[in-house]
Amino acid sequence: MSSSQSFLRDGSLNDAYDLPPGDAGGVGRAVSVSELNGHLKAVVEATFPPLWVAGEVTDVTRPRSGHLYFTLKDDDSQIRAIMWRSVVSRLPFKLENGQSLLCFGGLEIYTVRGTYQLVVRKAQPQGVGALQQAFEKLKARLHSEGLFAAERKRPLPKHPRRIAIVTSPSGAAIHDFLVAARRNMLSAEIFVIPAQVQGAGAAETIRRGLQAAAMIRPKLDAVIVARGGGSLEDLWCFNEEPVVRAIAECPVPTVSAVGHEIDVTLADLAADVRALTPTDAATKVFPDRDGITQRVDHLDRRLQRAMQLTMELRRQKLEALERHPMFKRPMEIVHLRSRLMDELEMRARQAMDRQMERARHRLANSAAQLSALSPLKTLARGYSVTLNQSGQAVTHVDQVTDQQQVETIVVGGRFSSVVTSVIPDEPRFGRGDSAE
Repeated sequence: MSSSQSFLRDGSLNDAYDLPPGDAGGVGRAVSVSELNGHLKAVVEATFPPLWVAGEVTDVTRPRSGHLYFTLKDDDSQIRAIMWRSVVSRLPFKLENGQSLLCFGGLEIYTVRGTYQLVVRKAQPQGVGALQQAFEKLKARLHSEGLFAAERKRPLPKHPRRIAIVTSPSGAAIHDFLVAARRNMLSAEIFVIPAQVQGAGAAETIRRGLQAAAMIRPKLDAVIVARGGGSLEDLWCFNEEPVVRAIAECPVPTVSAVGHEIDVTLADLAADVRALTPTDAATKVFPDRDGITQRVDHLDRRLQRAMQLTMELRRQKLEALERHPMFKRPMEIVHLRSRLMDELEMRARQAMDRQMERARHRLANSAAQLSALSPLKTLARGYSVTLNQSGQAVTHVDQVTDQQQVETIVVGGRFSSVVTSVIPDEPRFGRGDSAE
């Protein structure tokens, strides 16, 4: 029998190292941790041949080496597993969290850490695990209700003054967030609302934390829900419907900073902004302090230059006004304006006199023309005007009859008379005319 088997059977190292009976507990020959792990490695790897193990995949990690690290779990237990790069390259499918997987491999004790793991040589999918199925079903239902719609997303304020973070006050998430916030924010109030972020009852504490944040007055600028990374089970409370609806209905813009970059929860989809980590949440909520400081300094320099330029322009205008004759010899300008007014007055009078003279000449010409055309002038030359009883001028012999009373206008007055006879003119014949 080997020393390792004797160790496992009796629970002591007496057989393995032939310790004397008086050396109680083997104190005289204690084994090192490396030796103990080495014995366990030899026994376990010799006892368990390669076998098939069924479980749900979670915590998938893909480092640069190309190897694949993940966890196989069922309802009651879990085991770490590793798949070397050569095996990964032959996989006909992509390994994802939530898959139900059949893995063939052997158990291995990792002596450096004293842990055991399954070294997977083959793998084939069985379907989607129960948690992943529940995740996809709830995701589809909430998506159909519009809880994840892009048009519902609200922007974060550029310069928040009051924010709250719902998380475990003793976790690494709050520490990472506060460290990053201290580097970025200029001045803001941060309220830490305690909540359980894992395990039974966690969803209810998160929901109450969001409700408490909505009731804080004055109103907050943003609410952050945060925790560090973990397996699908660890983050499951952020996939529960009460938490997702509380985030979607929160009156304050929300930020989900749950897990790491590869972890996507329903809380991430419902929140207004998704942050990859609590540190990333601080950089998204708070603007870059150095950038703001530089911008303020730049604006201050521009303002100083603008003020100096404005003052210089005003100084130049003031100096120009100071040199103006109006301020040096004010009465000289008054005298000049007075002389100008006198000249304008004289010019106006002369213009008026010329206009009056031209008008007088036009009036005299018009009077002469009217006088020449006046009937009185004609009467003065020996002519008269005869009016009938209606006061109309008689211009033809046919307009009067015998015994008709007429009135005649001559120079100096008028007189009335009665027509005793009407004698028409004899017809006259021109050259070439003849009378019968």
